[in-house]
Amino acid sequence: MNDVSALPIESLLGEICSVIRDRKRLVLAAPPGAGKTTRVPLALAGLIDGFDALPGKILLLEPRRLAARMAADRMASTIGEKTGGRIGLSTRIERKISKHTVVEVMTDGLFTRRLLADPTLEGVSAVIFDEIHERSLNADLGLALALEAQAVFRDDLHLIAMSATLDTEKVAGSLNAPVIESEGRQYPVETKYLGRTRDRIEDQMAAAIGKAIRAETGSLLCFLPGAGEISRTAERLTGLPDNVSVHPLFGALSPGEQDEAVRPARDGQRKIVLATDIAESALTIDGVHIVVDSGLARVPEFEPASGTQVLRTIRAAKANVDQRRGRAGRLGPGVCYRLWDEEETRGLIAAPVPEILNADLSGLVLSLAEWGEDDPYRLTWLDAPPRGRLEAAREALAAYGALDEAGKLTPRGKEMAALPLDPKYASLVASAASDGERALAAEIAALASEAGMGGRSASISDRLSGFRRDNGPRAKALKRQAERWSNGARPSGDPALLLAKAWPGQIARRRDGSDTSYLLANGRAGDLPGDAGLGNSHWIVVADMIGAAGRARITLAAPLAEADVLKLHPPVTEEWASFNPETRSFRGRRVKAIGQIVLSETPTPKPSGEAARSAFIDFGHENGFDAAGIGAPVAVFLARLKLIARAFDDWPDLDDESLRLSVSDWLAPALSGGAFQFPSDGAVLNALKQSLGWPKAQEIDTLTPASVPLASGRNASIDYLSDNAPLVEAKAQELFGMTRQPAIADGRVPVTLQLISPAGRPIAVTKDLPGFWAGGYRDMAKDMRAQYPKHDWPEDPTSARPHIGMTKKRLGSQN
Repeated sequence: MNDVSALPIESLLGEICSVIRDRKRLVLAAPPGAGKTTRVPLALAGLIDGFDALPGKILLLEPRRLAARMAADRMASTIGEKTGGRIGLSTRIERKISKHTVVEVMTDGLFTRRLLADPTLEGVSAVIFDEIHERSLNADLGLALALEAQAVFRDDLHLIAMSATLDTEKVAGSLNAPVIESEGRQYPVETKYLGRTRDRIEDQMAAAIGKAIRAETGSLLCFLPGAGEISRTAERLTGLPDNVSVHPLFGALSPGEQDEAVRPARDGQRKIVLATDIAESALTIDGVHIVVDSGLARVPEFEPASGTQVLRTIRAAKANVDQRRGRAGRLGPGVCYRLWDEEETRGLIAAPVPEILNADLSGLVLSLAEWGEDDPYRLTWLDAPPRGRLEAAREALAAYGALDEAGKLTPRGKEMAALPLDPKYASLVASAASDGERALAAEIAALASEAGMGGRSASISDRLSGFRRDNGPRAKALKRQAERWSNGARPSGDPALLLAKAWPGQIARRRDGSDTSYLLANGRAGDLPGDAGLGNSHWIVVADMIGAAGRARITLAAPLAEADVLKLHPPVTEEWASFNPETRSFRGRRVKAIGQIVLSETPTPKPSGEAARSAFIDFGHENGFDAAGIGAPVAVFLARLKLIARAFDDWPDLDDESLRLSVSDWLAPALSGGAFQFPSDGAVLNALKQSLGWPKAQEIDTLTPASVPLASGRNASIDYLSDNAPLVEAKAQELFGMTRQPAIADGRVPVTLQLISPAGRPIAVTKDLPGFWAGGYRDMAKDMRAQYPKHDWPEDPTSARPHIGMTKKRLGSQN
């Protein structure tokens, strides 16, 4: 165990305890190695000599199970105990708690579930959000709810946000909290850039590891984007010295395998730990003095168009690669090998994009509905969730039967909210018609929501068999959970029929002429590997698929008999139309279909107005407004609305995505009645205004008018799409005599004036016309007199007569 007295955070513990008792909120910025994760909770709980305990349990929240378990074990070891006594641990698959527990380490997702079940957090004195810089969706949601719980129910609750790399000004401003910053304990780290090659990343990594093993001493921590790259790199590490062992480290491994990876190497031995970003900041691996960094990260990103969340491999942010580099200097001088060129570092984004801005928000919306909040923007967020993604989440939850038309929880929604599962799998369990089906659904949900559980087969039957045979700790914990979700019932029923009833949109048929490509009833498409263990099934039901639209891969499915498909979801015959944006024309057909799976069709001479309207709206929903030919009025509307939202708190700040997802709600009125007519820009803009409701539909024109009057008498059009919006272009002479900057939004937003020469070329830009007249105008006028001597450029423009840019001769003839 390290000498805790040398930890930098020790000198600040007194100040931390004093400030949090007084202010109830605190932001603590401390680099890796400072000791914040293990020492601050112990001090607040009175488990360090000289510190009085807060009157209640301390909750320490971690974004990852491994970090939670290691923090608990280290704190327990510090006070001479094992985890489960005064230091407890709660994760989805592991619980070590006793009546003596005063510090409970838990994952942030589990905390949200606890807060929803008990908004008062009875018996809890403080909640510490560790590694808040990772900006997990659960942490952002948990913090927003905890802030409201503190404000409404528990003014005595203490909240601390801790991070190794933190935008302290932004976080402290959001929390209205003081900041304490600690120095870290960091030894010098030499950085060696190896350059980027065209080889596969696992080949580059294996070569770099071989070089580091030969050139350096100590163990290695090597960062790769995911489990696949880790496995392939391990396969390439052949011919290593006898005293060097290789250990993978990622979230889906069992606790035993993770412990083996982070355990110090035996005397005389060296370790190569191949890790994902799980090892970036929250844990220390003894003996590591060498870091090899691929510079890559894998992040979740939700695709509203396809309704799925995909994992993308991207360049890691600068904050992340700096964190990784720092791992080499936690215990002594070290070295970091980077698999890219030095100049590339300057081009990295500063910090990772918060998950709340990119992820599927259906779980967040379900939690907010359970909390009783139908307007997320009333809560305090570090970054507010995007409206478009919220709308997509509401649509998904409504399709699952979790929300009613008013956005409130239905009975099924309440049942789903009580399950610690992604809403998709919670809906599967909640939709079961019998105890046996519920038990089967619980098994499927348990194995599908835990990476690698039950094997890697795409066949649900194979995965269920593997799951039932698995007696490892992780599988046993998941089985116990599944039993609780189904009240101990024995699984029964057909997995394919169960999924087909719960998720009709996931039914898929193999495309004609293909052995692997399937079209889903919801309109998505995906490839099923030929070795998936499903035979040559013509119909399947898809339980899971990964990848972006157009290149998705089905990873979990079950075969379906056509007779069962037709019985469960009889086909519907109706008129369809498709829109051609190039010709602005429609093609009609009469189809017999199950969702988007067409069983038969016949062309029609001309689609009805209703079919054409539906086709146009669907096209806009799927392809966007530019593709549909109505992008210009939408862009202007959004720009005007954004300016108003900045000036007034009670106006919505919409975005293109939210309008696209709700296009059927606001555009349909503009297309109603008789034969289809392509909407004019004015009709689209009017429909958008009406979507705001009264009186905002009228106020938007008043607050963001189409034009402003100039001193010359001309009404100048306002450009709302310019980078300097709102922008007005005018000849300098049109502004003579004006002593105030024009403004919109009740005078709260100044209009940018772009002055142009008599030839129409820009010559000056100002948001402070009086200041410009007094200063910059003089130099401009001097230049203009030389270029345009026939036009007037008075010494005092504030007292000159305004006009539309006439020459001196013409101006004189009018006097």
